[in-house]
Amino acid sequence: MDKMIFQGILAICDKHAERLSSALNHLHSKYPFTPDIIYNLDDIELAFCDQFLVRYSKLQDYMGAKLLPSVLELTYEQGELAAFIDKLNRLEKIGALPSASEWLELREMRNQLAHEYPDDPAIQSSLLNKAYKNARRILEILTHIKAFAEKYY
Repeated sequence: MDKMIFQGILAICDKHAERLSSALNHLHSKYPFTPDIIYNLDDIELAFCDQFLVRYSKLQDYMGAKLLPSVLELTYEQGELAAFIDKLNRLEKIGALPSASEWLELREMRNQLAHEYPDDPAIQSSLLNKAYKNARRILEILTHIKAFAEKYY
């Protein structure tokens, strides 16, 4: 894998991570979310919730689609791994990913966030609480992957 391409992938991840972190910081005073908190969010707070949900999804998606496969290429560990779970298991085995099963849970959270529940603050608050906690973990995993990959580029 070309180092410039890999660094470009990291730059995109970093941009999503920066904006996700910003949204997390702005929403910190509302966490943990409750149905009442969700119901009483003002327009600016709603915009930060939207930013949070979009950046969570984009970062998790981009890491799964671009960053993780590029780490395998960077380390020459690609091999004949057609299934995504096989790639995750290989990344875990070489130490690039802390846990394949955890990554699948984070991916499932992204899938859950894709479904909107505009009329149910209880479901919204439950999802936001779980996503808030998971977002911090995605940021930690990104840091871990970057540290792992440094020795290869």
